[in-house]
Amino acid sequence: MRLRPPPIIFITAAAAVLAACSSLQGPAQPAGAPQGGVPVSGTGPGGARASQADAAAAAVARETTVDAQMQQVLDALQALGARPVHSLSVEDARRGPTPADAVREVLRKQGKSTSPPAVARVVSGNFQGPAGPIPARIYWPQSAMTNPAGTALPVILYIHGGGWVIADLDTYDATPRALANATNAIVVSTHYRQAPEHKFPAAHEDTWAAYQWVVANAQRFGADPKRVAVAGESAGANMAAAIALRARDEHSQAPVHQLLVYPVVDAAVGSPSEQVFQRAVPLATPDLKWFYEKYLRRPDDANNKYLAISQADVRGVAPATVITAQIDPLRSEGEQYAERLAAAGVPVRLRNFDGVTHEFFGMGAVVDKAREAVEFSAIGLQESLQGAAPR
Repeated sequence: MRLRPPPIIFITAAAAVLAACSSLQGPAQPAGAPQGGVPVSGTGPGGARASQADAAAAAVARETTVDAQMQQVLDALQALGARPVHSLSVEDARRGPTPADAVREVLRKQGKSTSPPAVARVVSGNFQGPAGPIPARIYWPQSAMTNPAGTALPVILYIHGGGWVIADLDTYDATPRALANATNAIVVSTHYRQAPEHKFPAAHEDTWAAYQWVVANAQRFGADPKRVAVAGESAGANMAAAIALRARDEHSQAPVHQLLVYPVVDAAVGSPSEQVFQRAVPLATPDLKWFYEKYLRRPDDANNKYLAISQADVRGVAPATVITAQIDPLRSEGEQYAERLAAAGVPVRLRNFDGVTHEFFGMGAVVDKAREAVEFSAIGLQESLQGAAPR
């Protein structure tokens, strides 16, 4: 098949304190000396705000326990020979084992099927992006098999992670399947041009084009063009948030909801969680710098409001659900962005999941907290998608 173009915040995180795990990474950096980053305030070492940032980083360095199911995945990933992304060439990073591979390995060891979660139907194809065809995949929920003929379902545009450099639709196949079934919505998963071959704003332009394509073509695959949400993980969450911002700025149809799973909110490094999780697995702070260096054309790109969403005026954007993982250098960013949305009067739900790491969201086959995160995400998505239904 060829896809042709045509102020309320519900904080349910268990604790505001981040924690470091000695089995995953080293100790927190000493006060006043964050490795590889700048003070959160930008005031420089010794400044009052820098001291506050150092104190926050120290607070996160409390011992915690890795979820036992999460640890199984991390052990499997290590056994498969995974190495820190920042130590690899782009080619080797793209060929290396992924967390999805580790999940399948855990399933094999448990004697379980490695087949993906069942949905009603999956169709792969391409849509015409700004610079050529872009791969996409459409997932229909299992509920579609029993829906009355002619019933238009809501639709979610899902954007995968990978730091704008690695991963693809196959790597992130589990999440759109889970979201489709949890929300009873059609999910369109889109790829995008990747760096360093295609630098900023290539991926952002492609995902914006994907959103426009979904709105324009929703009826062709049984979806309601007025009930479109966006969702993404990590760098994909950054681009989902950028779509919500751009739709507002360009007076285009706005998504009814944005699901942001451990979002990248800018290209700065130095937040409390980034200071602590210098050696976390599967994402460490030096990996973030590696990704940013590959994607940015020049330093000024780091200030573009569609990449540095932490600096954007977020008034009037779509309601949001923000998911964070406790053992993740991006945790502070996700929490801060949720607070920024709430301060701007945007309805937002935030939940942190303890004991799990970056990339946990798509691990529902073996990690119970991943299933809980998908279920939590479905609450906000369904409320917004159903609220936009014609009366």
